[in-house]
Amino acid sequence: MLLSKDYKIGRTFEEIEVGSSLQITENIEDKDLLLYLGLTNDNNPLYIQHEFAALTAYERPIVPTIMLSGILTSAVSKYLPGPGSYITALSLTYPNALHHYETLHMSLKVIKKIADTHELVIEVDGKNDEGVNILVGEINVVPPKKIDTAVK
Repeated sequence: MLLSKDYKIGRTFEEIEVGSSLQITENIEDKDLLLYLGLTNDNNPLYIQHEFAALTAYERPIVPTIMLSGILTSAVSKYLPGPGSYITALSLTYPNALHHYETLHMSLKVIKKIADTHELVIEVDGKNDEGVNILVGEINVVPPKKIDTAVK
């Protein structure tokens, strides 16, 4: 008997090499911010109120850092290594804010493979259109294992 679905999985530990990389670009739109704020009930005026943000050092509304982290974890789940991956650690800093309507250019690169735990260490670098660092750090990921779809 076979499972009823063909599950798409990402690349396994054995299939990924040190140096494997991914580049993604995300445009941050109002709809994205409103979805985030609605899901989290986060009502920080710095994220959505232009009048309030104008009175701060940021001058304009900024994108919540956890939303930036979500874009990163989504890239891991979708692409590198892909579906079936499990994130075991995040070490991120946000040296500068990303403002509404700016574009995030994120680079992920496998810098290490840890054989005993089957983990990848992925270096992360996110910049805005001007090349200013927005998100930097590392993420540890356990890639998926091959799924045997034959039920025994």
